Amino acid sequence: MHVFDHKKDLISFVQETKNKNRTVGLVPTMGALHQGHLSLIEGALKQNDLVVVSIFVNPTQFDKKDDLEKYPRNLEYDLQQLKRVSNDIVVFTPLAEEIYNGNVQSQSYEFDGLDKVMEGEFRAGHFDGVGTIVELFLKIVSPNRAYFGEKDFQQLQIIRKMVETKELPYEIIGCPIEREPHGLAMSSRNERLPKTTREQAGFIYETLESARAKFGTESAKEIADWVTFQFDKNPVFDLEYFEIADEDTLTPIIKKQEKRKYRAFIAVYADDVRLIDNLRLN
Repeated sequence: MHVFDHKKDLISFVQETKNKNRTVGLVPTMGALHQGHLSLIEGALKQNDLVVVSIFVNPTQFDKKDDLEKYPRNLEYDLQQLKRVSNDIVVFTPLAEEIYNGNVQSQSYEFDGLDKVMEGEFRAGHFDGVGTIVELFLKIVSPNRAYFGEKDFQQLQIIRKMVETKELPYEIIGCPIEREPHGLAMSSRNERLPKTTREQAGFIYETLESARAKFGTESAKEIADWVTFQFDKNPVFDLEYFEIADEDTLTPIIKKQEKRKYRAFIAVYADDVRLIDNLRLN
C-alpha cells in the first residue's frame, strides 16, 4: 500500500500509471471508514487498474465548528480497513494547508438550484465546500472514474452538475447505500451514537419504507404529515426535514408526473448526531 501526504508525490505516482494506459479510480472519503466506504472501493477496484482513496476531513463543508471537531478520526484504523480490501490501494492523506495551498476557504458555485433545498437549506455553505474539495481532488488525481455513495444523494447530484458545468473529463459513479442489519444507512457519524440508539435507528429506514408503500395511493402531503406524526411520537429521534423530490432536479414534488423518478429524503437528529437517508419511491 502506498500512502502519500503531498500532492506532487501522488501526482507523479498516478501519472506513471496513466502513462501505461492504465485506468485510475478515485474514492474520496473523510475517513472513519466503514463497509459503505469499502463497498465503493471494491467497486472501483473491479473497474480500474489503480484506485486512489483520499482520507481528508474537509473543513470547508462543515457549517458548525463543533461538528468538525467531533468528526471521528483514526487514520491507523482506516489503513487497517483498507488493507483488508487490497494492499494495492493508493492512499492520499493531505493536511488542509497542503490541499488548499494555505488558503482554506471555499469557492462559490452555481448548481442550478440543486443546493438550495434540503441539506442546502439547513447547512449554509456546505455544498460550496463539497464542490471545492471534490474539484481539487479530481484535478489532482485526474481519475477516469470517481465513486460516491447514494446515501448523500443530493451531494452526488451536485457533483454531477459541477462536472457537467465545468466540462471536467471525469465519470461520476453513484453506488448503492450500504445498511446496517437494522436498516440504518452506514455513516461515519453512526460511531457517535450510543449502542441502544444505534439499534433503534432502524426506525428511520422503516419510516422511509412505509412512505414508499404509501406513495402509490397517497399524496406527498399526506405522506409527509404521516412521517411527521411518526417522529412526533418517537422520543429518541427529532425530525429536521422530510421531503419527496424529483430525483433529477431535486425539486420538491407538487403533483406526481408519469415517467418522473421520485425519492424521499430525510434528516434526523439523535441527540447531537445528525443522520440523513433517502430512498427511491418509484
